[in-house]
Amino acid sequence: MTDLAGGDAELIAASLEEPERFAALFDRHAPAIHQYVARRLGRDAADDVTAETFLTAFRIRARFDPARAGVRPWLYGIAAKQIGRHRREEVRALKLLARTGHDPVADSWTDSADDRLAAEAAARPLAGALARLSAGDRHVLLLFAWADLGYQGIAEALDIPVGTVRSRLNRARRKLRAATGAASGPLIEARTHEGDPA
Repeated sequence: MTDLAGGDAELIAASLEEPERFAALFDRHAPAIHQYVARRLGRDAADDVTAETFLTAFRIRARFDPARAGVRPWLYGIAAKQIGRHRREEVRALKLLARTGHDPVADSWTDSADDRLAAEAAARPLAGALARLSAGDRHVLLLFAWADLGYQGIAEALDIPVGTVRSRLNRARRKLRAATGAASGPLIEARTHEGDPA
């Protein structure tokens, strides 16, 4: 996905002279960033981390380079750094999910009791495996699966080479398959984005 029509990069540039223009970026991207952070850290932390993400983005907006990265990967990269500061909370939440199988964030996404029970049964081993991944592997995997960024977008978000994204994603998928004993849905399925070789 590229920046929305109306030019996110142009809005950042305009916000240097007219700071109130930055609000349009918040309106466009905050819901997706909030959802991503909530999946990683829980709803309680999502409001704060989303606010920290956009506050940081506003403060450093003059350093945004539209030739290097799109606005969306740039924002997810800032969010990933904020999440990194809350790493203990994320690992604790994943371990709790691994023990109980209850994911309060996913409750609102699953409508029927059957869907919820199936999701909870699969969530336990998957959450435990996610908790054991290195922070770098977890960032790459979850930006791929939950933020729907392609390899290039993840590379831009985390400021790492595309080859590193590929190796981290491959390693994370291998570890999740080994830990769960089977394919674990969208987190480890092989899918490609435009311009990303399989």
